[in-house]
Amino acid sequence: MKNVVKIISAIVIVLVLSLILTTNCQTSTGSETPKNIILMIADGWGINQIIATDYYEFGETGNVQAYQKFPVQYFMSHYSALSSNPKSNPLGKKGSYAPEKAWKSFDYFKQRPTDSAASATAFSTGVKTYNGSICIDLNGNPLETIVETAEKNGKATGVVTSVQMSHATPAGMAAHNEKRSNYADIAKEMIYKSGMEVIMGAGHPYYNGDGGKKASADYEYKYVGGETSWKDLTAGTAGNDADGDGVFDNWTLIQDKEEFKTLTTGDTQKRIIGIPKVALTLQKNRSGKTIEKDISSEPYTDALIQTVPTLETMVEGALNVLDNDKDGFFLMVEGGAVDWTGHGNTAPRLIEEMIDFNNSVEAVVRWVEQNSSWDETLVIITGDHETGYLTGPGSGTINGSPEWTKPANNGKGVLPTTEWHSTGHTNQLIPLFAKGAGSELFKEYTDEIDSVRGPYTDNAEVGQLMKRVINMNP
Repeated sequence: MKNVVKIISAIVIVLVLSLILTTNCQTSTGSETPKNIILMIADGWGINQIIATDYYEFGETGNVQAYQKFPVQYFMSHYSALSSNPKSNPLGKKGSYAPEKAWKSFDYFKQRPTDSAASATAFSTGVKTYNGSICIDLNGNPLETIVETAEKNGKATGVVTSVQMSHATPAGMAAHNEKRSNYADIAKEMIYKSGMEVIMGAGHPYYNGDGGKKASADYEYKYVGGETSWKDLTAGTAGNDADGDGVFDNWTLIQDKEEFKTLTTGDTQKRIIGIPKVALTLQKNRSGKTIEKDISSEPYTDALIQTVPTLETMVEGALNVLDNDKDGFFLMVEGGAVDWTGHGNTAPRLIEEMIDFNNSVEAVVRWVEQNSSWDETLVIITGDHETGYLTGPGSGTINGSPEWTKPANNGKGVLPTTEWHSTGHTNQLIPLFAKGAGSELFKEYTDEIDSVRGPYTDNAEVGQLMKRVINMNP
């Protein structure tokens, strides 16, 4: 155990101590009631995903990303209530995170992880549920989503993701379903029943993972709500009375990269649904050498698809739509394919996806500082769980004891040396960063201590905090 403590200390001593110090020394923005809330989720990230990307982008780690300069920095647990739907499997395993056990066994973090649906539900509703649930509680009842709470308070709302628009994380902000895999039903609820003003994500029915046109026999409509929903969207007739004023509010569909770019400035339509011309992800699933497992090639070895927008551009467009509402807005942004690189153990694409997410964070910070202020906007940056159990070289159970190392720095622009220890999700604590109005309230929700990571909060508590500050609006 002494070796464990020594190695872990070397990894996190600077990070954890700086997190604790900056959190305790943070200054108030002067308001606990944000007009705008922006929740940004790098699906599948953990501390080592951040460190590895820092090394590639900057050749160092610590205070180089925009969020690493935020005054509020903690770690976060994210376990689900149950591993499966209690209706179909009453013997599902209960979730938990036990600090006293976590660092005594290398395999502890592989036990009972959450999935993205349960984690998104916790963020959205403040309630833990079972893996696979989209805002349905353990008794089968629908839970009020963060989008519904924000809409009740007169705010505009939206979701942006680098994966399918109806995938678990965006779905968890606005829909209700017992199974996350019911994509068509989830998409229809988002399109025809929610009050959102912005939906952006992949899942175009006509295009493949390289942005090429499919044969008509291969068209896949489920991620956009089925063929009828797609026809309604392309005709401009899909929608509902989003704001309760008795007037039908149609969605305006955008698909081309140039349309996303145009949306970033000037006047906009009231409701935008953006589906780039690509299948499951913006870039991660494109063909090439680095899509294979355990490839040591550098990021961007395979040329990026040039016909789809970046997550950064999508976020800029979404903000330009949502800030039309004088009462403010709630926006969730997901770097969804970070998770997919963890499942595939593809380090080059991990770096690419993390950089795309980091660039979107930069876009949000620019927007706050140029179009809003930290006195009226709350920005929260975190993940929903870690994927792939990423470490540095030489980690594992060594001579009967668990040992962890951080990624090995090979210099700026060179892929760090890493190891993967899983192709699934893990239960380890992940970083959370926050800044702006209401961020000082995190002190109230960070009431547990991990022997290595220090103070930590929980994803359901993040959801409770967001709903609390939204409901504080006059």
